[in-house]
Amino acid sequence: MSPVKNIPDRTRATENSGSVPFPIKPKEQKKDGDDSPDPLPALPPHMESVRSHSADEIMQMMKRVPLFMTSLAEAEADDDGENIELEAIRALKYEGTPAEIALGLKESGNEMVKAKRWKEAKDLYTQALQTLHEDQASDSGKDAREDSDTEADTQKEKEVEEACYVNRALCNLSLKNYRATTIDCASALYLNPMNEKAYYRSALALNALSKFREAFDACQRGYCLFLSTGPFIKLFEEIKSRSAAATAIEEARAAKESRTKQENQILKAALLARGITLRDTPNPPSLEDAVIHLSPNPLSPSSALVFPVLLLYPLHAQSDFIKAFPETDHFAQHLSYIFPLPWDTEKEYTLGNVELYAETGNEGGGLLKVGKKVPLLEWAWGGKIVVVDGVIKVNVLIKGKASGWIKEVKQRLGK
Repeated sequence: MSPVKNIPDRTRATENSGSVPFPIKPKEQKKDGDDSPDPLPALPPHMESVRSHSADEIMQMMKRVPLFMTSLAEAEADDDGENIELEAIRALKYEGTPAEIALGLKESGNEMVKAKRWKEAKDLYTQALQTLHEDQASDSGKDAREDSDTEADTQKEKEVEEACYVNRALCNLSLKNYRATTIDCASALYLNPMNEKAYYRSALALNALSKFREAFDACQRGYCLFLSTGPFIKLFEEIKSRSAAATAIEEARAAKESRTKQENQILKAALLARGITLRDTPNPPSLEDAVIHLSPNPLSPSSALVFPVLLLYPLHAQSDFIKAFPETDHFAQHLSYIFPLPWDTEKEYTLGNVELYAETGNEGGGLLKVGKKVPLLEWAWGGKIVVVDGVIKVNVLIKGKASGWIKEVKQRLGK
C-alpha cells in the first residue's frame, strides 16, 4: 500500500479560491488562552458556504437569483446597491437597434395584454414609443439611418410604432382612459389610414364619451373601408341606440327646464300682484319639497298660492309644520286637526284658548296678530309680512299668557 501523501499548500489554496454557492461567513475568533478544539470538523469550501448560513438566510439569498426569485422588490439590490445577475438580464432587453429594442418592448407588452395586465402593458408600449421617438430626434439616429437600408429600417420602425399606438389604445380603453384612447388611435391612423383596429377602438371610446356624432363617423369610415359586417355594424347599432336615449333625456331635461322657468315667472307675477315680498337668508332651512307654488295649475295665474307654514309654540319650545297652506284657508281649519297636542298635558291649547301672531319678517322684526278664521291672503297681502326663506312663521300662544310673551319680545327688539 502506498503511503498517504500530504496535499500541497497550493492545492488547498486552489480549492479555497474556487467558486462557492454562497459567501462563507468568517469564523468567530477564539479568545486568548482558549485551546479547545473546533466543535465541527473543517469542510470543503462549497459545503462550508452552506453550513455557515441558516436556512432562512439561504432562502433569502436564493430569492435574489433570477431563476428562483419570487418578488422583484426582494431581488432589486444587495448590500452594495445592485443585483448583478438581474441587471444583466435587464440589459439584454436594450441590446440592438432602436427598432429591435422597441419591438422587444412591444412583444413584452403583448404578453401583458394576454394576461389582461393593462397598466403594465401600457407602460411597455409607452417605453417602446419613447425609444423610437428618441432615436428619431437624435443626430446619431439620423446618421445610423443614413448608413443603413433607410427604407427598410424606416418601414420597420413605422410598423412597430403603429402597432404600439393601436395596442396602447386597447390598454387605455380597458382602463377607461377614453380620451387617451382617441389620441392613440389618431396617431396610429396618421401612420396608417387603413388601420381597422384604430377606427374600431376610436369609435368605442367616442361612444363611451357620449360623442355620438364623432363615434358614428369613425364607425362609418371603418365599415366603408373594410366592408365589415360584424363588429362595426353591431357597434353602429349600439351608438344609434345610446344616441337616441341621450337625445330623449336631453329633450326631457330642456322641457323640464323651460317649464320650471315659466312656472317661476308666473309665480313671481302672482306674488307681485298680491304685494307679498320674499327674502332669503345666507343659511336657509332645508324644506325639501315644501315650497311656495301655485295650485292646482302652476302655469295658471288664476291658481291659488300655497305656502309652507311653521307653527311655533314658544311657551313650550315646540313646533308643527304645515307643508301646504293655501291662501284661501284660515288657521281654524288646520288647528282643528292639529289639536289636541300630544305634549299638552294641561290641555291648554284649544281652538278657543289660543291667539296667533305672525312674524312680519322685516329687518327690525315684528309681530302681526292673525285672526283664526281670516284667510291667509287677507292678512298677508299688501306688504304686511315678508316671507323669509320661503316659509311663513306663526306663533301660537295661550290667551292668558300671550301678553307677557309679547312684552318680552318687544323688550328684546328694543321696541
